[in-house]
Amino acid sequence: MSQSDSFIEEVTEEVRREKLFAMIRRYGWIAVLAVVLLVGGASWREWSQARDRAAAEVLGDTILAALEAPEPAERVSGLDALAPGGEVRALLGLLRGGESGPDMGRADAVAALEAMADDATLPVHYTQLAALKLVMLGGRDTPPEQRLARLAPLAEPGRPYRPLALEQMALAEIDAGNTDAALAHLRTAIEDAAATAGLRQRVSQLIVALGGDPEAG
Repeated sequence: MSQSDSFIEEVTEEVRREKLFAMIRRYGWIAVLAVVLLVGGASWREWSQARDRAAAEVLGDTILAALEAPEPAERVSGLDALAPGGEVRALLGLLRGGESGPDMGRADAVAALEAMADDATLPVHYTQLAALKLVMLGGRDTPPEQRLARLAPLAEPGRPYRPLALEQMALAEIDAGNTDAALAHLRTAIEDAAATAGLRQRVSQLIVALGGDPEAG
């Protein structure tokens, strides 16, 4: 290669670099902005999902606390004190209807709770709360095997209403004549860290009534 060809090649390469740097200076901000938007959007989405999940958990716990009141009038009053929107308002209406009676018939309340419990578009705290209320509303009018099938997913470890689901499963097993299975559910419920003081007291009394020992592992 002659010196002139080498010089021309070096000049050409230098021109290419200058063009590349010019394009970076001119359009580089677009790439930077795209990266910032991508990272910011992902962070916002994670934060938003965490916020919504936390809000759903708090509201679910508040609803559950209202439903644990001893008298129907107190439960209705506790539900009326909440003021959420959207599908949660509809869920509260159904729960209130199941407590107060005049707002809707029992058959309508059961049908509506079934629809909401099976609605995969709702947060799990709400669908499982509807399922739990459905079982409690049906009581002994619902065959034990149906109640157990409905409650089984709610009693899995980590589920929000596991202790209450285990308590209801024990009641279903009692109705089915399975005392040992009932005692097993009750002992699991009383040992759950999420069990409330009221639930522990009820479960302990039921274990004693079944001839068991609440302190036995």
